[in-house]
Amino acid sequence: MTVHIPFDNSYAALPEAFFTRLPPTPVSAPATLAWNADLAAELGISGTDPDVFAGNRVPDGAAPLAQLYAGHQFGNYNPQLGDGRAILLGEVIDTNGIRRDIQLKGSGPTPYSRMGDGRAWLGPVLREYVVSEAMHALGIPTTRALAAVATGDPVYREQGGLPGAVLTRVATSHLRVGTFQIFAHRGHIDELRTLTDYAIARHHPDADGPMGLLAAVCAAQAELVAAWMSVGFIHGVMNTDNCTISGETIDYGPCAFMDAYDEARVFSSIDQMGRYAFGNQPRIAVWNMAQLATALIQLFDDKDAAVEQATAIVHAMPGQLQAAWLRRFGAKIGVADAQADDQALIEGLLALMQKDGADFTNAFAALGQAGARDQFTDRTAFDDWDARWQARVGPDAAQIMARANPQIIPRNHRIEAMIEAAVAGDMTLFIRFMKVTSQPYDLKLKDNDLCDPPTAQEIVPATFCGT
Repeated sequence: MTVHIPFDNSYAALPEAFFTRLPPTPVSAPATLAWNADLAAELGISGTDPDVFAGNRVPDGAAPLAQLYAGHQFGNYNPQLGDGRAILLGEVIDTNGIRRDIQLKGSGPTPYSRMGDGRAWLGPVLREYVVSEAMHALGIPTTRALAAVATGDPVYREQGGLPGAVLTRVATSHLRVGTFQIFAHRGHIDELRTLTDYAIARHHPDADGPMGLLAAVCAAQAELVAAWMSVGFIHGVMNTDNCTISGETIDYGPCAFMDAYDEARVFSSIDQMGRYAFGNQPRIAVWNMAQLATALIQLFDDKDAAVEQATAIVHAMPGQLQAAWLRRFGAKIGVADAQADDQALIEGLLALMQKDGADFTNAFAALGQAGARDQFTDRTAFDDWDARWQARVGPDAAQIMARANPQIIPRNHRIEAMIEAAVAGDMTLFIRFMKVTSQPYDLKLKDNDLCDPPTAQEIVPATFCGT
């Protein structure tokens, strides 16, 4: 079927220093695995031709390019990164009037591939599809998945030949902290100023200049990370090239949702020092914003004044994070107007969960229903906390918690089982997973087997980038 995408491209009109123009690399036998019809309608896209979403045919109006950026990876600056396995086809204005990127991920090598093949195998493509759409259903800002297409070509990784796939990713943009860093570190001030003006116009039109942009991005990232924490999400690679200016979650590599609560939990196989552990995410978000501030300071003649202003903005971010965390976790215990005194009550429950290894999602979900006590092994300690909690909450607590505590998340062991089945040609579990995770707050799901935490034999101890 002929595909029509109503492109309205703006990034491609920026100076050539921002990207390299090139088309996707064709594949042997494209076949559609998944298609997000609701998202397609929202974007004004008609048609589902796998040749387009595998990169074999560039649709009319597209302006394919690979974006340039740099970034700090695990705290170490890499002076040039860029889209090493992705091609931005272009942009559309969706039915809500929002400009959004259409990007193919796994679409072949680019000048930024650093000797890589530019491809992705089926597992990470389906993981990102499921998790990004689950995050959207949870109400957390995120990139979206429009399509997953099998390529018919093997992709060679440590495990040998694996089935290749391409993900079509949708984002309000792919501008990253690292996009600003590369021009600042190179001393390309004209390009940095152009990028700053573009980012303000596209994402934060009320921002007053570079420092206004910094403040807006800090606020967006504070809300985002607090939202992650509230559902037990661990991003896994919070490098500055994976930190968006828009405040959307991007790049679902070694990400995971916690089962048993652990503040120090790490899943990413490459995070050997725990830099991006669950409890470290707020601190790293502030660190990332300090790197954005360092880049934006280069736009000012009076560097001392700019440093002072940027420092004040970044130093205010922990307070923003704490306020967002308190609001979200207050709702998770049924308190709509959480105050500073409520922090001790929340942290008391988390300490019990940590000590008992209680399941993060199920323990919170059970608070609004019968059976919360059964989530804990130290029942006496829970009863003491429960008495204080009951004295704090009002008659509307159950309704507040129902909106804040999901019944279901995409658990690691279920994702691994879904991928294993898909590699064998069975998409049944993927389809079921997508249906159930699209309604995470549905109370009828509480007895669904996909809500069950892993048994000891099912625990997935580590996740991998894998693309």
